[in-house]
Amino acid sequence: QVQLVESGGGLVQAGGSLRLSCAVSGGTFSSRSMGWFRQAPGKEREFVASINWRYITSYGTPVKGRFTISRDNAKNTVYLQMNSLKPEDTAVYYCSARGTPYGSSAYYAEHDYDYWGQGTQVTVSS
Repeated sequence: QVQLVESGGGLVQAGGSLRLSCAVSGGTFSSRSMGWFRQAPGKEREFVASINWRYITSYGTPVKGRFTISRDNAKNTVYLQMNSLKPEDTAVYYCSARGTPYGSSAYYAEHDYDYWGQGTQVTVSS
């Protein structure tokens, strides 16, 4: 059973930074592609970033140049460093993991991922 637990959300002013963490237990972390998604009130969940088993990263257009995804296989943890935050970044952020190991360089869709965390709230004030 794979479990994901996010942490690091909170309230920050526009222009500030936050780092989200996602601790993964169960299965083999190092061979999994990992992703971050977010969902704002009244909107659909959207892709934020992904990192595969070879550390290849991909980003959604709204966050390119501001967010950085990384992973630490020794700690079974994936991170999302968020800089230059904007009010429109306000959302619940979800960590996700693919069930199938290895695979392609990037996965952008919710259905590509098999395991999800409970989400962590990020609120950016103007």
